[in-house]
Amino acid sequence: MAIGNVTPDSFYPASRLSSEQALLAWAETALAEGADILDIGACSTRPGSTPVDSATEWSRLVPALEAIKSHFPDTPLSLDTFRPEIARQALENFGPMTINDISGGCDEMYEVVRAHRVPYIWTIRGDFSLLARMPADIELILDPGFGFIGSTEADYACMRRMDELRAYNLPILVGVSRKSMIWRLLDITPETSLSATQVLHFYALEHGATILRVHDVREAAQTVSLWEKLQTDHLNRKSVNRQ
Repeated sequence: MAIGNVTPDSFYPASRLSSEQALLAWAETALAEGADILDIGACSTRPGSTPVDSATEWSRLVPALEAIKSHFPDTPLSLDTFRPEIARQALENFGPMTINDISGGCDEMYEVVRAHRVPYIWTIRGDFSLLARMPADIELILDPGFGFIGSTEADYACMRRMDELRAYNLPILVGVSRKSMIWRLLDITPETSLSATQVLHFYALEHGATILRVHDVREAAQTVSLWEKLQTDHLNRKSVNRQ
């Protein structure tokens, strides 16, 4: 899943798409490099930020979704929003897409995704107790919520528990790309955290991740390819040993 932000204030400047030309160039490159899903956001939710109002979010989304739908009509989309009214308007005006809600969910949002029968990325923000109250009758994708848990230590504690999510037999999305859990720990910057991001991507794949939400599609796709190669070789060896 490739990250595209039609905002001026997302935490990683290279993900900010300030024009239709930049948006379409990003989408074309991401798809060529191996993205399966384009994730569009129009309201920054970086820690410490003040979200724009819903009217501003919608005014940014409309031209972005129109452009993507026009130029890449068959590409699966994900909408990064925590507002049920934005999700509803997008689904009514632009058709089915995954709703990526970092807020942890609410009854109104659940009703929107139920009514439109679309996948919903449910972010638990490191609170595994929420899994006992999983919303029903929704096509769920689980997101542990890295970056929204509260601290770097809490992010890594959550990552060490990822195997527990496998028991639910649901897709698991991991979004750690260039986040503070990497650059604060290593005393680097988001701009210099690409290689370290891939280390966590590989770990996440080893422990159940099925979707990686990323800024750098080519490198993430390479990480996935190497992980898949190791999985295939391991399964082949097991098959030979059984024979």
